[in-house]
Amino acid sequence: MTTKKLGKILSSVAQQMRADFEQSRNFRHSGEAGTSREVLVQEFLSGYLPAHVEAVHNAEVISANGDISPQCDIVLIDRGTPPFTTLNGYRIIPNECVYGMIEVKTKLDGNQLRDACKKISKMRRMPKTAYRPIPGTIPRSTTAYGDTHRFFPTSGMIVAFESLELETIGSHLMEWCRTCNPNEWPDSVWVIGKGHLQWGDPRNGTLFRSPVAGASLFQIDAIPDQDILLSLALHLNIHFSDAWMNPLDLLPYSDDTLLGRIANQWTL
Repeated sequence: MTTKKLGKILSSVAQQMRADFEQSRNFRHSGEAGTSREVLVQEFLSGYLPAHVEAVHNAEVISANGDISPQCDIVLIDRGTPPFTTLNGYRIIPNECVYGMIEVKTKLDGNQLRDACKKISKMRRMPKTAYRPIPGTIPRSTTAYGDTHRFFPTSGMIVAFESLELETIGSHLMEWCRTCNPNEWPDSVWVIGKGHLQWGDPRNGTLFRSPVAGASLFQIDAIPDQDILLSLALHLNIHFSDAWMNPLDLLPYSDDTLLGRIANQWTL
């Protein structure tokens, strides 16, 4: 399949997403409309993420030290993640199993952007420590956000169906980022029908998969008949095709809970 053919397919997908978005405007309750739009994005992601990555809608992330994330629109996790608790589709996920999060906005403005950025910052600062080492293997690492990590760091993206002008959103994003370290910045911002914002090299315009200190924020306008979905699908593949995790260790999550008492012992 050529890129040109894939672009045509994703263009039709974008048109269908826009049609479904317009239909959701007729929902009586804003909560139902918001949920339907998150599901639209989740369904798209599920079709273009690498097979070992799963898009989960409506989840909360916890870490072994007791940190709890805000409620997340979409969390990208390893498919080997244990179910923990699932109540009416709501999942609780160990942070070690999280590869990324996506905040979905109906109409992105300065306040909505700051809200999403704060959630991404909170998630990325949550620790990932509950792994079991694999004896005899060379420890893996991933370099991102200007540092080297012994785990796959949590990426954070924002997807919107409508927004202020991209130039305005870019100015709001730069204003927020000036007060934070690069390891708290969102990786990218995507607006259907308009384009996206992504970090890159200020010297030659090469785009980065994640921000680093000194990077420039680039505004990339969508080609009208193609929309953003081809670029987003390629970005997802680049970002998560090499996502990985060490074996999860659930013991730290048990805290001081007694697992039982030794009642007898036999020795040969």
